[in-house]
Amino acid sequence: MSLLPFIRRLGVGPSFLGRFRRNRAGNIAMMFGLAAIPFFAFGGLAVDFSRALLVKNRLSSALDATALALGGQVGLTSAEVTAKANAYFLANYPDDEIGRPSALRIQYGDDAVVVAADATVDTLIMGIIGYNELSVTAEAEVRRSSNSLEVSLVLDVTGSMAGSRIADLKTAAADLVDIVVWDGQSSSDPQYSKLALIPYANAVNVGAYADAVRGPVAAPASIASTAWTTGSSKTITGATRANPVVITSNAHGFSTGQFVYISGVSGMTQINNRAYTITRVDANRFRLNGVNGSGYTSYSSGGTIRRCLVSDCGMVVTTSAAHAFNNGDNIFITGATGTGTQINSAANTTFTVANRTATTFSLAGAIGANYGTYSSGGAAHCTVAGCEYFRFTNASAATRVHRISTCVSERVGGDEYTDAAPSTRFLGRVYPAPSGNTCLASTIVPLTTDKTLLTSRINALAAAGSTAGQIGIAWGWYMLSPDFGYLWPSESQPAAYGADDLLKIAVLMTDGEFNTPYCNGVIAADAGSGSGSANDKINCNATNGDPFAQAAALCAGMKAEGVIVYTVGFDISDNVDVVNVLTNCATSPAHAKLADNGGDLQTVFRQIAVEISNLRVAR
Repeated sequence: MSLLPFIRRLGVGPSFLGRFRRNRAGNIAMMFGLAAIPFFAFGGLAVDFSRALLVKNRLSSALDATALALGGQVGLTSAEVTAKANAYFLANYPDDEIGRPSALRIQYGDDAVVVAADATVDTLIMGIIGYNELSVTAEAEVRRSSNSLEVSLVLDVTGSMAGSRIADLKTAAADLVDIVVWDGQSSSDPQYSKLALIPYANAVNVGAYADAVRGPVAAPASIASTAWTTGSSKTITGATRANPVVITSNAHGFSTGQFVYISGVSGMTQINNRAYTITRVDANRFRLNGVNGSGYTSYSSGGTIRRCLVSDCGMVVTTSAAHAFNNGDNIFITGATGTGTQINSAANTTFTVANRTATTFSLAGAIGANYGTYSSGGAAHCTVAGCEYFRFTNASAATRVHRISTCVSERVGGDEYTDAAPSTRFLGRVYPAPSGNTCLASTIVPLTTDKTLLTSRINALAAAGSTAGQIGIAWGWYMLSPDFGYLWPSESQPAAYGADDLLKIAVLMTDGEFNTPYCNGVIAADAGSGSGSANDKINCNATNGDPFAQAAALCAGMKAEGVIVYTVGFDISDNVDVVNVLTNCATSPAHAKLADNGGDLQTVFRQIAVEISNLRVAR
C-alpha cells in the first residue's frame, strides 16, 4: 500500500519537504512540528500494518486447517460443507483473536476445495488521519490426491498410558481418523481411504480371528460319567493286629487281586481311608496285602468296605467318545455338575491320567471317596501347548496353569520377520495370567472406511498391561499385507503391494520400553522390568530374543515392501533406546515424531494425518 495518499491527506507533499530541507531561516520549532506529522503517520502505519499482518497470518493458518479438513471428506451436502467448514475455522480462529472475520467463501469440488475469508482490523493510530480499520484477505486451496490410502494405526494402550495420557491419545487418534478417512465413500469410488486399528499392550487381541491366526485349540474330551466303586459295600466285623492284617466280613464276595477301600473303623483307625489290594482267605476273610498291623491299635467295631475300580481307588472318568490322552498326561477338568463338581480342577492344579482305555481313564491319586456324586457335563482338557489350558513351570519353579486367550504373540520358526500368511505358519499363542497382565480387551479392526466404528473403538480404549511393542509393530504390517487379506471381509482386504495410485502407511505409537517377549505363549523369564510377576512367567527365555531387535527387523521388512512408516514417541525423550528404535524404524528421521505432552501428541497426530492424506495447500 502506497504511503503517498496519507502524506497528501496531511497536506505535506514533496515540494514542501524540499523547501524545508533548503530553507533554514524560519521558525525552527514550527518547522520541526510540521515535520513530525508525517513521521508520526509513518509510525502509526508501522504499528497498524504489523497488526494487520498478524491477523492475515492467523487467518491464513485457520483457512489452511479448514481446507485440509474439508479436503479429506467427500460426498458432503452443501449444508454439511458449510457447517463443517465453520466448525473447523472457529476451532482454529477463536473469538479472542484480534480481527473480525467475514463469512467463509467456499468452493467444494471433486478435485479441490477452496476456502477464503476477509478480516477487519481496528487501527490504533491511523484513525487520527481518518483510517479507522484495515481489511485483509486470505485464501487456502487443497487439491485432493488421486492416491488411495491404506493406513494402519498402532496404539500403545499399556498401563503406563492410564489417566490423562489415554484421554490425550483418544483425542489425537480420533482427530487423525477424522482427517485421514474420507466421508461419503462408496465401493464404486475409484479411490478410497481406509484405516485399520491395532491397540496393543502385552499382546494384540485378534478376537474372532484367533483360531485362523494362531491355530485352533485342541478339543477337550466330553465327560459322560464318573465312578470309583462297583458292587455293594460290605460291613467289617473284625481286623487282626497281624502281618498282614486280616479283615473279617461275612460273605464279602471279593477275589484275590481286587482293590478295596476301607473307612469308618473304630479302634484300628490306622486302616481307615486307604486303598488296598487284597488276597482272599475264604468266604468271610481276606488279607490286606503288604500291611503290617502288629503295631496298630486293636479293632473295636464298625467299618465299611467298598470295592474299587482301580488300584488307588481313584475316580474313573468315562468319555462320550474316544479320547486322546495317554497314561501320565496332565489334564484340566471343567464344567462338571452335581456334588461331583469337586472333580473340576482348582487354579493351577491338574490330574494325572492313569489306567487308560479308549474311552476311560482314572485320575491318579484322586480317591473317589473324597468326591461327591457326579451329575452331568464336564470336559477334560489336555494341558500342553495348543490346548485350551497350558501347564508349565514358572520362573519361580512352581506349577502354573493358564488358559489360552484370543491374544497372539510373536511368530517363531522361520517367518518371524516376514508377513507370510498365517496359513503358512501360525503366529504365537498367548496364555496370559488370570489377573494383572491379562489379554487386553480391545480387539483389532481391519481396514475400514467406517469412521463411526473406528472412533467408537478408540473411545473405548482402556490402559492396562505391559509393552510388547514388537507385536504391535508386526500387526501394523500384517494389516496392510495382501498375504493376510484372506482373513478379513472383502471390503477390508488390502490391495497388492505396488498397486497403482496406492499408499500403504503404518503409524506406530508408543510411550515406553518394549519389555514383553514370549516363550511357548507365556511371557518369558527374561522379560524386562514391568512385564508382570515372576509367578506368571515361564521358565524359559524369549524365543525370538530382545524385543527391540525384533521391532527393528519387522520395520525393515515392512519398509522393504514399500510401506511408509511413521513413528510417534510419547514422553520418551529421556529414553535413548526407545528413541533410537523409533527413529530407525521410521521411513526417515522426518517420519519419526516426538511428543512431550498431550497437546504435543494431538499436534503430531494431526501433522501426520495431513501428510499421509497426501493433501497439498496450493496457495
